[in-house]
Amino acid sequence: MQQFEDSIYNLIVETSTNLPGDVRRAVAKGRALEDKATRSGLALTTIAQNIGMAEQQISPICQDTGMLTFIIHTPVGINQIEMKKDIYNAIVRATKNGKLRPNSVDSLTGENSGDNLGEGTPVIHFEQWEEDSVDVRLILKGGGCENKNIQYSLPAELEGLGKAGRDLDGIRKCILHSVYQAQGQGCSAGFIGVGIGGDRTTGYELAKKQLFRKVEDVNPIEDLQKMEDYIMENANKLGIGTMGFGGEVTLLGCKVGVINRLPASFFVSVAYNCWAFRRQGVLVDAATGSIKEWLYESGTGVSVDEGSVQQPEPAVVIAAAGNAGVTTEDASIAGAPAEIATAAARTDTAAAGGSREVRLTAPISEEDIRSLRVGDVVILSGEMHTGRDALHKYLMDHEAPVDLNGAVIYHCGPVMMKDEEGWHVKAAGPTTSIREEPYQGDIMKKFGIRAVIGKGGMGPKTLAALQEHGGVYLNAIGGAAQYYAECIKKVNAVDFMEFGIPEAMWHLDVDGFAAIVTMDAHGNSLHADVEKDSAAKLIQFREPVFK
Repeated sequence: MQQFEDSIYNLIVETSTNLPGDVRRAVAKGRALEDKATRSGLALTTIAQNIGMAEQQISPICQDTGMLTFIIHTPVGINQIEMKKDIYNAIVRATKNGKLRPNSVDSLTGENSGDNLGEGTPVIHFEQWEEDSVDVRLILKGGGCENKNIQYSLPAELEGLGKAGRDLDGIRKCILHSVYQAQGQGCSAGFIGVGIGGDRTTGYELAKKQLFRKVEDVNPIEDLQKMEDYIMENANKLGIGTMGFGGEVTLLGCKVGVINRLPASFFVSVAYNCWAFRRQGVLVDAATGSIKEWLYESGTGVSVDEGSVQQPEPAVVIAAAGNAGVTTEDASIAGAPAEIATAAARTDTAAAGGSREVRLTAPISEEDIRSLRVGDVVILSGEMHTGRDALHKYLMDHEAPVDLNGAVIYHCGPVMMKDEEGWHVKAAGPTTSIREEPYQGDIMKKFGIRAVIGKGGMGPKTLAALQEHGGVYLNAIGGAAQYYAECIKKVNAVDFMEFGIPEAMWHLDVDGFAAIVTMDAHGNSLHADVEKDSAAKLIQFREPVFK
C-alpha cells in the first residue's frame, strides 16, 4: 500500500482543521437556541468564526490536537506492522508541518518526544473484517475534555440526584450528573459518548467508540434511543451553557452503547468531547493505500451560522493535504475578536450586571484590575506570557526568567512553527485552568501577576488570592485557537524549551486580545454562580423516569 502514508497524513490534516458537516449543523442548532446578546451567544459566535478560520487557513481548530486514536478495520492478510510504520511517519510529518501539536510526554520524566510518538502514543486499535477495503477512523480528543470523562459504579449516591440503581433510571442519573460535573471545563457545549457495561477498561473504550457515530444517526436499540432523546432534551435545562457562562446550550450530542458485564460490576462510562468534535474517517484501497471514500461529510460548504448547506465561494483546494474535492470558504462570521467582544459588552448588560469594554495594556496596575467586575470584556495589548503545568510547578520554588510585576499569564500551550525569521504561532487557544489551582494564587502574589487568562474558571483558593492581591481571571473561548492566534503579532522570546513546546514559557506581543472577566478582585465568580445554579436545577431530575 504505497499511498497509505499519504492517505493517513491527509486524514490527520482534515481531522485537525475541518469540522465535519454533522458537527457543524449541531453547532448551528445550538446557536439558534442561544440568545446572541449574552456571554454564551458571544462564545458561540466566536466558535463559528474560529471554525471558518481553521478551514480557510488549514490550521488546527484547537491548539490541543489531543491524543490521536485510530480504529482500523483491515481485510485478512494485511500487514499491520507496515501500516503502523506508515501511520507513525504520517504523524511525524503532520507534527512538523504544524497540523498537530507535539503532545506525547513521558509520564515519569515529563520529557516531550517532540513528534507525537512514544510508548502508548498514538493509540491504534486494529480489527479484522471480511470486507475488501481498509476502514480507518481517527479522533483527536484534547486533554481538557478528556479530563472530564467519568465512570460510575452502580449502585451509587449522586449529588443532587440521590440513589442511582442498576437500571435504566440509574443510567439516566449518571449521564445527567456527568454533564453537570463537567461544567464549562470541557469546553461546552459538548458531545458525550456513553458506555453501559463492560469492565472499567472496555466501558471507557465503548464510550469513546460512541463518539465515532454520526451526530444525526438513530440508535437501533429503542430504550437507548429514548435515553439519548431524553438527555438531549433535559441536560440543557441545567443552564450551564457554552463555556460554562450560563445559558440554553450545554450539550450538542449524546450517543449511548451497551455491552455485557460481570454480575458483580455495573459501570456507566462517559467520554466527554468538547464542541471541537474532531473525528473523520476514510475507506482505503487495500492494494494501493489510496483514499476511496471519506466516511464523514466534509464541513466545507456547511454554514455554522445557519446550519444549512451552502454553495462554496471560489475555493482554495487543500493542496497541502492532497485531498481532492475538499475545499475551503470564507468564515461565515465577520469581525475581528475585539469587535465581537465589544458588541457583547454593549449587549450583555442585563446578564452581567452592567458589562463594559475595557482596554488595557500590560503591564497592568492594581488600580486598573480592581476597577474590573465580572462580565466586563477586557481587550488586551502588550506582552503576555504563556504558562501551564510545568511552569507553575517550577515557579513555586524558583525565580521567573522575566519581570512579571503587573503581567498577564495565559494558560495556553500553542502550536508553533519556526522558520528563518523565527517562531510563529499557528494556534493558541486557552487550556483548562483548574489544573493550576494549587499554584495560581501563590504565584500571583509572589511575582505581582495581575491577570490570568484561561478557560473554565478556577477555585476558591485562587478567588481568595485575587481579592487579597488585586488580580482578575479572564475567560477566553476554549478551542478558539485560530481566533486568538490572529491577535498575536509577534513572538518576543521563549524560555524553558526543555519543558517542550506546549509547556514552554512563550513571551507574546498581542493586540486586541479579548476575554471576559469571570472572577474579579471583589470575591465574585461567575463559575461558582453557574455551578450553584445548575446544582439547584439538577435536583428536579431526582424522581424516576425510566422503569
